[in-house]
Amino acid sequence: MPTEQTWKVGPLAETSGLTVRTLHHWDQIGLLSPSRRTASGHRAYTEQDVVRLYQILALRRLGLGLDTIATCLDAGIDPVRLVREHLAATEASLTALQALRDRLAHVHTELSAERAPDTADLLRLLRAVSATGPTAPAAREALHRHLDEDRIHALADHAAALGPAAHYLLDVEWPQLYRSAEALRTAGVAPTDPRVRRIADRLDELSRLFSGGDTTLSTAVRTAWREEPAAMSGVPDAPADAWADLRTYLDRAREDS
Repeated sequence: MPTEQTWKVGPLAETSGLTVRTLHHWDQIGLLSPSRRTASGHRAYTEQDVVRLYQILALRRLGLGLDTIATCLDAGIDPVRLVREHLAATEASLTALQALRDRLAHVHTELSAERAPDTADLLRLLRAVSATGPTAPAAREALHRHLDEDRIHALADHAAALGPAAHYLLDVEWPQLYRSAEALRTAGVAPTDPRVRRIADRLDELSRLFSGGDTTLSTAVRTAWREEPAAMSGVPDAPADAWADLRTYLDRAREDS
């Protein structure tokens, strides 16, 4: 019989888009533990463990907390129903994004023709923005890997308090600030340059807006940026090592300001 495939924690984290720290945490709380040992004594995840991992991620995508997910899995779930609900949630997200795209395209056409959008157009656009949530899907998933449910809810509460501006600040301005800082860094601009200092100051201001002054929350968000720059920045090929250099660059700007 063919040998069952197994995965060590590092390769499984890379394949699934999670961090090793997340998998270690889930192991510690008993949510997902590697169920086999290799001949050399290393713990390894089996194919059944990967099935459980998918179930965890699908249930979390549906908005369930880790405690609830553990209860569901231990009680047994219907895989057909799980995939059906995951599919329905994904289709709902796509529908919301398509509606947002259509509203944005309409407003863009009006503005390009030097016509001011009417109030009804703007209200429809705001509703479309709200329906897609305050963060882009990839960034939202990244934050879920670094924040517990309480922190996620706190972040959502702070974002809700900002109203429709939250979407722009998180999805447009925040990533653009990082990209602008990276462009200055690669161009050889010193971190003491006023342009870099302004970017660092604005990033810190945004961090305070969305964290409400909660240092634990802001630290976790920074960790997400450090460990998953591609997801958080919206740049699919953003290299982690370059982001480490950028973080140092911005920290130097903060020290000198």
